[in-house]
Amino acid sequence: MIADVVRPERPDTTGEKTLIILRHAKSDWPLGVTDHDRPLGGRGTREAPEAGKWLVRQNLYPEMILCSDAVRTRQTCTWVCSELGEKAPTPYLDSRLYEADAARALAVINETEEQVRTLMVIGHMPWVQDLGMRLASVESDEEAVVTMAERYPTLGLQVFRIPGAWATLDGRDARMTHFTVPRP
Repeated sequence: MIADVVRPERPDTTGEKTLIILRHAKSDWPLGVTDHDRPLGGRGTREAPEAGKWLVRQNLYPEMILCSDAVRTRQTCTWVCSELGEKAPTPYLDSRLYEADAARALAVINETEEQVRTLMVIGHMPWVQDLGMRLASVESDEEAVVTMAERYPTLGLQVFRIPGAWATLDGRDARMTHFTVPRP
């Protein structure tokens, strides 16, 4: 008798993925502190949890979070993760996202492993807005794209549906479904 061969399950790398791009919450400008080390201000600390609450209401739980290593992005990430609760992944700090441009930020995203279905990236202006403009396809929600293009305040959050592999994400190939600025 020949036993059936049991093959290990492979992660589904086909189908739509989700990309969430978040600008950090409002930061402070303390004297003598480098830009990289600027913390969230009072308003930022009050508002940052709202991004996590919005994600929970939308049932959007990232499997992976990439975060700039700047203090204000790390603090924003901490507040978001506190709202995601047990479903929050361990964030990865990436120094390349600090002072990045859209091309560099996209290159970091392109390195994402294909089994990751929902990725969140927390970063800075101007690349968060520039990347949103680069990725938004013609199938995107027009109101979301126009709102994001006109003004991208702190805690601005974009959601994209990605039809293919992270490695091939390049430009005009992601459908923006949301742009929101969660506030209390």
